[in-house]
Amino acid sequence: MSTAQGPTAGADGTSLAPAPGAQEAPGGSDTAGADGDRGADGGPEAGVGRAAPTGRRLGELVVAAVVTGLGAFVLVDAGSIVVPGSANTLGPRAFPYLVGGLLLVAGVALLVQVLRGRLGEEEGGEDVDLAVRTDWRTVAILAGVFVLHVFTINPLGWPLAGALLFAGSAVALGARPWWRAVAAGVVLALVIQVVFGAWLGLSLPAGPFLRGVPFLHG
Repeated sequence: MSTAQGPTAGADGTSLAPAPGAQEAPGGSDTAGADGDRGADGGPEAGVGRAAPTGRRLGELVVAAVVTGLGAFVLVDAGSIVVPGSANTLGPRAFPYLVGGLLLVAGVALLVQVLRGRLGEEEGGEDVDLAVRTDWRTVAILAGVFVLHVFTINPLGWPLAGALLFAGSAVALGARPWWRAVAAGVVLALVIQVVFGAWLGLSLPAGPFLRGVPFLHG
């Protein structure tokens, strides 16, 4: 059964007859214009701007406000720290002031970005194999290393107890060779002892083996 087609006007005003057998799509040409933002599968085309969910925006605003408030609290509270009478060290207020300042700057920057509509990108689902069982042996070793560290700080001092914590945790998590993990743990523990014990004037016990080293004490 043939379908009647009316003549259409060409660019020069002459009438053009439709091609034989051509049929107009249901809904006419208006369908393409109305659904111009749809992809091949009928869904919204990728790249079309969509408003972010209100709950997500509110959540990011809360995070930004909490970070900003935490930074302000740390800065204010750091002023109440008692500074020992020594002009040769940075003092115990230096590190809290640094952390508080970084938190405040990060919180304000995040708040500005959220208010401007630049929300964080959604992450895809993590590749987690739910069939794999928890390695309770590793968990138990990590817990034991932490407990041992707590009970060895005073008798052995921070450098040895800290080296035990860092090296033991690294080896339990699969660091190889073990001697490299031990060496890294010793270096990291000594650096922390010098920075916090000597430069910032905090009380970190050097232990009986390193008690005579002057630069390890505040």
